[in-house]
Amino acid sequence: MPFKIVRNDITRMNVEAIVNTANEQNEVGAGCDLAVYRAAGYDKLLEYRKQHIGQIEEGQSFLTPGFDLAAKYIIHTVSPFYLDGNHGEEEKLRNCYRNSLRIAKENDIQEIAFPLLSTGSFGYPKEEGMRIAIDEIHAFLLTTDMN
Repeated sequence: MPFKIVRNDITRMNVEAIVNTANEQNEVGAGCDLAVYRAAGYDKLLEYRKQHIGQIEEGQSFLTPGFDLAAKYIIHTVSPFYLDGNHGEEEKLRNCYRNSLRIAKENDIQEIAFPLLSTGSFGYPKEEGMRIAIDEIHAFLLTTDMN
């Protein structure tokens, strides 16, 4: 159950699945979401989402093929926008990690790469976002073997 932190472009990670921070609607957002769509094949990925996924609530996750990425799968998770920390943002962010890891386990994915969810254009404080990421990934790895 190795866990390591690396600085890299998530779209260039050579792993079985990457995680993408998505939005609730069937549309492409900014930042990581846009980069993932461009690298995977914008039109193919967007069409797949429109046909198979639909609208998703904050904290929820879904799986798509990786299309043109090195990764076989993309786990999209709807990260919360940070308002002031008093609107359930922490629990929603924790759910992003939990649900992404659950989907990986259910699909027998052995290697996954996460960006630091919600800390870019969604405004989550980076230090707190990192703490949540480490907490949730560590808790998962205590009972599951995955890289």
